[in-house]
Amino acid sequence: MTSRRLFLVLGAVVAVLATVNVANKFGPHGTGLIAGPLVALGLVLFARRAGLTWHDLGLSRRTLLPGFKYAAAAVAAVAVVYAVGAAIPFTRPAFQDVRYHLHLSAALLTAFVVVPFGTVLLEEVAFRGVLMGLVNRHRGAVWASVTSSALFGLWHILPSLRLNSANSAVGSILGTGVTGQALAVAGAVAFTALAGLLLCELRRRSGSLLAAAALHWATNGLGLLITAGLAAAQLT
Repeated sequence: MTSRRLFLVLGAVVAVLATVNVANKFGPHGTGLIAGPLVALGLVLFARRAGLTWHDLGLSRRTLLPGFKYAAAAVAAVAVVYAVGAAIPFTRPAFQDVRYHLHLSAALLTAFVVVPFGTVLLEEVAFRGVLMGLVNRHRGAVWASVTSSALFGLWHILPSLRLNSANSAVGSILGTGVTGQALAVAGAVAFTALAGLLLCELRRRSGSLLAAAALHWATNGLGLLITAGLAAAQLT
């Protein structure tokens, strides 16, 4: 694939993701849950047409078992870190996010349906599957990880616009005004870009998208459940 064609293919993928990102933020409630799986499927088909193999996408059956082992270890590690963080008074405010003050049924639905199918599926297929696979095949692993992670960070600009007002720990440090909002967004972009590098490395080492998806889900889903649980405990 020539540099020009690679640029056009990457541009098409980024344009699709930008459209979905805006739709998720400003569209009807539940847009991501519907659009996520459909767009993920479309991106996989598009990548296959562009010449990527199942192994390039992290979806090879040969790497499923290693991916499962890495996935189990990742979920266990996040669970331990979160449990310790929630138990220590100093770090507990990090889990005080009004966006996730949900009733038990809503928290379970969000953690086990909305997060995996409305968030993790699309983001892992797009960033650690299609984008990483495309760049890795034509420019190598370093460029693949950097490109994928930088775009992953930018993807989180819109979702983090209310971070400083919704999360008490972030708001107390950065403030709840416009300056605090800008700092929170910049911090979220930087943090998620670094997290993207970790997810890329996990994907590279395991050879499977399953490992990165499991860590991604654990970070979001378990955090949501702990946040909802702490909020419910405060009300009792």
